[in-house]
Amino acid sequence: MITLDPHPLLEVATFTATFPRPLGELGRVEAIMALLALDAPAPLHSNDEVRGAVRELLRHGGYKPTGRGKPASEYLLRAVGEGALGSINAAVDACNVASLHSGLPISVVDLSLGQAPFRIGVAPEGSSYVFNQGGQTIDLAGLLCLFDAEGPCANAVKDAQRTKTTPSTTKTLCVVWGTNALPGRAAKTAAWYRELLISAGASVER
Repeated sequence: MITLDPHPLLEVATFTATFPRPLGELGRVEAIMALLALDAPAPLHSNDEVRGAVRELLRHGGYKPTGRGKPASEYLLRAVGEGALGSINAAVDACNVASLHSGLPISVVDLSLGQAPFRIGVAPEGSSYVFNQGGQTIDLAGLLCLFDAEGPCANAVKDAQRTKTTPSTTKTLCVVWGTNALPGRAAKTAAWYRELLISAGASVER
């Protein structure tokens, strides 16, 4: 279970996915990768209204979602447009497809690396974590985050390196970061994301 701190804008959707084999053995799923294109058919489409609403969601706690700190969904839009995004693994590829077309950021956490209890809330001043293998850190102050027993581990901008998926991952926790300014969009995005994962052989549970 995930507990939610009170927040006037957050509309979140979460679920877990269990894969029949480690992600490193599943490899690339071509049907999913075919959807990682701006003109691919999709049940949801992003626009300036969606991008603005997501930024407003992240601003509420005092965070500034600009520059290198912009929502991950905006990074995807640029990366895909430039042809700079390849396959990572089935879990992340499906996440990227759902996030790209819905315009909502999505976090993916390896449940074997995160430790319960989980909570969603705004990170306090002084919070940070490493977000890539190079050891770079992100200042989390004022940013909505997923917390586990050790502290913040994911958010709508950059997920923590310590809980990211690896080739040995078999179970993930997925968080769709939605806003009540776009009612129902988080649930629709999560539903499509689940369909993509099921097509890759995963079982899902809300």
